[in-house]
Amino acid sequence: MKHVLIAAIIGTSTLLASGVASAQAKPEDVIKYRKGVYTVAAWHMRPLGAMVKGQMPFDQAVFLKNAEMVANMAMVAPEGFAAGSDKGAETRAKPEIWSDAAGFKKVMDNFQAESAKMVQVAKTAKDVDAVRGQFAALGKSCAACHDNYRTK
Repeated sequence: MKHVLIAAIIGTSTLLASGVASAQAKPEDVIKYRKGVYTVAAWHMRPLGAMVKGQMPFDQAVFLKNAEMVANMAMVAPEGFAAGSDKGAETRAKPEIWSDAAGFKKVMDNFQAESAKMVQVAKTAKDVDAVRGQFAALGKSCAACHDNYRTK
């Protein structure tokens, strides 16, 4: 799994650093980028959830580091939905992402806002109770996209 994470980070970083506009990229590359972004986001959501659920001890520094990574991925995620990337090998993106662009933008904006709030809350959190409510809000923002714009 460590290799998958490293590959996702390198792939994401390479695409961002190269300045390749997602509109110019091949659809299969956009899909790889999208998957990489969400692989990294999921990787960093796991310890947040584990701390909130009491499956691992709350560590404010670790929580903050992971919250920051989720927020970073939220900021770059929209680039993974360029026109033409709705079809391709192994994508679970629903057509509604493109046919309901305003609705999709709204849930993406909410994901970005809730992940940014998670970072702010984590910066001053003294215990898990301080982050629990915002983590739930962040989870709801993820679920809104999964429920409406991603096939199961």
